[in-house]
Amino acid sequence: VIAWALLIPTALLVRRPPAAASTSKAAPDAFEPSTSAREAFRSPQFIVLAATFFLCCAAHSGPIFHMVSYAIGCGIAPLAAVSIYSVEGLSGLGGRLLLGLLADRFGAKRVLVTGLLVQAASIASYLMVDRLTEFYTLSVVFGAAYGGVMPLYAVLARESFGQRVMGTVFGAMTMVSSIGMAFGPWVGGTIFDAFDSYAWLFIGASTVALGAVGVCLVFTARSQQPALQPA
Repeated sequence: VIAWALLIPTALLVRRPPAAASTSKAAPDAFEPSTSAREAFRSPQFIVLAATFFLCCAAHSGPIFHMVSYAIGCGIAPLAAVSIYSVEGLSGLGGRLLLGLLADRFGAKRVLVTGLLVQAASIASYLMVDRLTEFYTLSVVFGAAYGGVMPLYAVLARESFGQRVMGTVFGAMTMVSSIGMAFGPWVGGTIFDAFDSYAWLFIGASTVALGAVGVCLVFTARSQQPALQPA
């Protein structure tokens, strides 16, 4: 209820930027990608980005949702264990800004690959921690990594498919990632029920995270051909 009370009125304040409104009737940018949603969905770029997004979310969702139980199993008090999740969430806010700034300077794909690598390493590192301070430290890195990569998928979608179909394309990518987000916690619970341990959850999640890195490495943005100008 509180979220609705805050978000809905705030959303009503969003307006189209004046610059965009004034240039809406102007000729499109010569280097603006132009494609239909159907063409985008059939393109290798969409398949690679959606697969990366799916694997990324499948990798971090299990550790996120089972983190409190794992920390309690390591001897952390329940209230302190819950605070680990809070640290991850706050770190994700900073990670979005940090990786966004880095993407502007070094390119979205390069920063995305780096963030996914950090995510994989931090997931695996949870197997080696059992103290609250260690959980806090690792959660800062993990939260910044999985939170920071989220906006980069939108950047790559915009660069590859253009503004006209970005909403449709990114919405479809987010739908695929949500399936991965739902898949991870269920698999994590199944693993714990089978082995009475979260070790294989973190091993498997870090492996899936490395799979996201591998898939992302083959991504190549769609070539942008300049529009022909009359002589």
